[in-house]
Amino acid sequence: MGIRDGRAGAAAPRRLLPALWSGRPMRARLMVVVVLINLAAAALSGAVIIHKARTATEVETAASLAVVEPLVAETLQALQDAPLPGLFRTLAYRFQGLRHVRVTLLDAGNRPVAAGARREGTRRAPAWFAHLIAPPAQRHEVPLSLRGARIGTALVTAEPSDEIDEVWGYALALGLTGLALSLAMLAILTIAFGRILSPLAQLAAGLTRLEQQDYGARVGRPDTRELAVIAARFNRLAEALGAARAANLRLHRRVMTAEEDERRRTALELHDEFGPCLFALEANSSSIARIAATLDEPARTRLTERTGDIAAIVTRVQTINRALLNRLRPAGLGQVPLGRCLELLVREAARHHPEIAVEGRFAALKPGYGDLVDLTVYRCVQEGLTNALRHAGASRVTVEVAERDAGLRLSVDDDGGGLGGEPGQGRGLAGMRERVEALGGTLALVPRDPGTSLRIALPTEPDTPEETP
Repeated sequence: MGIRDGRAGAAAPRRLLPALWSGRPMRARLMVVVVLINLAAAALSGAVIIHKARTATEVETAASLAVVEPLVAETLQALQDAPLPGLFRTLAYRFQGLRHVRVTLLDAGNRPVAAGARREGTRRAPAWFAHLIAPPAQRHEVPLSLRGARIGTALVTAEPSDEIDEVWGYALALGLTGLALSLAMLAILTIAFGRILSPLAQLAAGLTRLEQQDYGARVGRPDTRELAVIAARFNRLAEALGAARAANLRLHRRVMTAEEDERRRTALELHDEFGPCLFALEANSSSIARIAATLDEPARTRLTERTGDIAAIVTRVQTINRALLNRLRPAGLGQVPLGRCLELLVREAARHHPEIAVEGRFAALKPGYGDLVDLTVYRCVQEGLTNALRHAGASRVTVEVAERDAGLRLSVDDDGGGLGGEPGQGRGLAGMRERVEALGGTLALVPRDPGTSLRIALPTEPDTPEETP
């Protein structure tokens, strides 16, 4: 159990580091790398400085220890006739000029007579630095002899504080200089990385526009060669996607045109062939009813009932035929102005739903905008009205079609319950979206307070030219 807990504790930092690193901006990552390199260089430089300073301090201290004994011999030789107190004072005075050592004078009874004053520097190194630099403690005893008799002892102790203070001063100056240079370098690199990586932000914005199906997005060519290659590839990709979308729209328009032509032909055949047949059935049924009136019972009653059934069936089929014709091709579209067709559509919807206030605004519309555009506008108004009247639970529905920004803007607003579920899942809305996007338009469901608004924008002219066969 303890081993498992230990492994879990060791794994926690390993999981923490990727969590701190992942998702960070590239500039931040580069700056972290530069800071780590600077810290590693500072640590290496510090280690080198400490090693060199320790070696230099040991050499300086050893040299100072080596100077004491000749200095004692020279002083005693020069002052053979001096009294002992004067001799000790002279020695103490001469020892004051020595660096890196402390000399304590003892008389013949090993009692302190005089001690060399410790030199105090203007700067004191911190204890941790002195501990790293200071060599092992050294102590040396130099006997003092005068006219063949021992008069005392010079107790010499290594005192490398002066050298450590000097090294600390050099190290502090070097560290502050390095820190200032590092901070200046980091500031320069922050600005430089920002300028170098700024094309990536443009690429990200361009990719966002591509995601939104704006294939006209282009990015400028940056100065960096690698990023320039990426920018060129991006522009070619956007151009290829735009060409593919244009080809797809052209194909979709052709499919829609062929579909509407087939609907038109089917509606014409139903009108020209099926309608007269139904009229003939109705006429024959009336003729049989008149003949049955001349017959005797019970044949007259039975024929009258049969002819009545035939007439009812014919009337029912005629109603279905008219509805089918209207679905295949709205009556009057192409012969009657578009605004008038939309008014009749709104009026018919209001007649079937008298409990809901339905209003249409179609002022200042041209008589027509082309067969595909007119039919798309009609179908979108029809489907939008149907959805609002059947599913929104609204008390008021407003339909508006107007010319704005070199195109048509269509809106169906209701004051119902709003978007109750995931929009765009029904077949009607999907069909509208296909029609609108095939013409280079946009469709959106916008929440209102209260209700929902269907917003459609259609260009009055195709955004891509039709290909000639």
